[in-house]
Amino acid sequence: MGRPRTNDQAVKERLVLCATEMLATGPRESVTVRAVAAAAEASTAAVYSLFGGKDGLIGAVRDRAVAGLFQDVSAVQTSADSLADLYALAVAYRRWGRGHSHLYTVLFGGVQSFDPSGEVGTSDPIRPLLTAIDRALAESVLVGEATSIALSIWATLHGLVTLELAGALDAATAEAAFGAAIGATLRGWTTLAVFRSLRQVELATDHRSEPRC
Repeated sequence: MGRPRTNDQAVKERLVLCATEMLATGPRESVTVRAVAAAAEASTAAVYSLFGGKDGLIGAVRDRAVAGLFQDVSAVQTSADSLADLYALAVAYRRWGRGHSHLYTVLFGGVQSFDPSGEVGTSDPIRPLLTAIDRALAESVLVGEATSIALSIWATLHGLVTLELAGALDAATAEAAFGAAIGATLRGWTTLAVFRSLRQVELATDHRSEPRC
């Protein structure tokens, strides 16, 4: 049976999925129009008619990754605790990365550039994080420059998720490392008063957990 000639939504979806997998598992140079079309059981003409060519197809993969991550992090509900909200955003980021490993690898593997000095769009995945940081700064929960705080949180998150996706951490280790690393990163940016308050809670918790004779 020959390849389907109809350049419909199903063909478009197969092309995006195949391009995503190829970008995530091999060098970008190996992702050619012919290779993606063959993997998707489509014609090379379909790539050009649906995406305008290779760059348009890669752009569609990138847009899907950006939109998916933004959707998940922007769905995090705001609470009365701005620090807890930042932790919840980290949880959402990690959950999306683990659930969409190929898209995550594409997004942060060279297809999507990260410019911390560039203008942040309304649908940029970093936007909910910056909004939460701005709120924490306004409430004197955090102290520092918003972009620097965002970069430190993202760097910690990206390192943890990358290690998980690479299979370098077992489930228990990954869970413990996530809580410890994100907690430490957030505490490092808190004001002195908030830091002392958090430390008192930790000490009280540790004291209650100590075995008694």
